[in-house]
Amino acid sequence: MINRNWIVLLLMTFALATGSGCVYRASISQGNLIKEENLVQLELGMTKNQVRFLLGTPMIDDPFSKERWDYIYYLKLRRDDATFKRWVSVFFENDVVSEIRRDQELNPGL
Repeated sequence: MINRNWIVLLLMTFALATGSGCVYRASISQGNLIKEENLVQLELGMTKNQVRFLLGTPMIDDPFSKERWDYIYYLKLRRDDATFKRWVSVFFENDVVSEIRRDQELNPGL
């Protein structure tokens, strides 16, 4: 007769072997979600507070360049490459927007 411990061991081994092939990959959203309706309102001459109110606090804070804010966002669904990517840079002079760079290219491998 088979020992009860062996039956439990075989069942656990079978459960681990069959369950390990089914790995769930959650969708990953990174950065600031920048809505198009907010982005079209962004204009030259706005203050830092107005930009922060409109787009939020930038995810990347460069200590070497306080006059540039980068807003980066991408959405990665499961194992696929990122399906939605956006990178916007806002440049300031004397605490007002002097330049806006929209739709910059992110790494295609994201």
